[in-house]
Amino acid sequence: MKKITTVIYLSLFLLLHCGFAFAAAPAWEFDKAHSRFGFTVKHIFSTVHGYFEDYSGTFLFDPDNLTESKIIFEVQAKSVQTTINKRDNHLRSADFFDVKKYPVITFASTGIKNVGGNQYEVTGKLTMKDVSKDVILPMTFHGIKGHPMESSKLVAGFDIKLPIDRLEYKVGDGRFYEMGVVDKTVNIDVSLEMLRNK
Repeated sequence: MKKITTVIYLSLFLLLHCGFAFAAAPAWEFDKAHSRFGFTVKHIFSTVHGYFEDYSGTFLFDPDNLTESKIIFEVQAKSVQTTINKRDNHLRSADFFDVKKYPVITFASTGIKNVGGNQYEVTGKLTMKDVSKDVILPMTFHGIKGHPMESSKLVAGFDIKLPIDRLEYKVGDGRFYEMGVVDKTVNIDVSLEMLRNK
């Protein structure tokens, strides 16, 4: 009888603790009025600022449960905006994003780790056009608090900044870079406010 009781207690202990260990991180929703998937790139001497208007994804994040945290971004390439229609249409063409053939830019995380304070590294795969590369996104986590304007909501803040070589992803064939018109380095600048119910 004592042996059976011990087995029952041990089973309950493992069930409870394994349940906590593998509990899913909470899901967050994009506050699109206060988030931006932006980028900058040099054009001769000036800096061109742009962003992608249409994006979605899965954002599971808990700083105390990074094992079960996961970030997926899906960006519609045709939604690129730089405030100049002629330039935006050129970016959508086969010279750059070729949006008819490659409509979606994606990132899917494979791991998230804290590297000190509010700084995190998100490893994963970035795919543009037909090229997928392993990257590390440096992410600043600004914290979580009750939303000042919506009492039923929590709000979390994140910033991601990463330079990439657009030519490695075949975003352009290099001729505009060789002409000294458009740089090959694009600085990704993502700022997010994420929401969930309390």
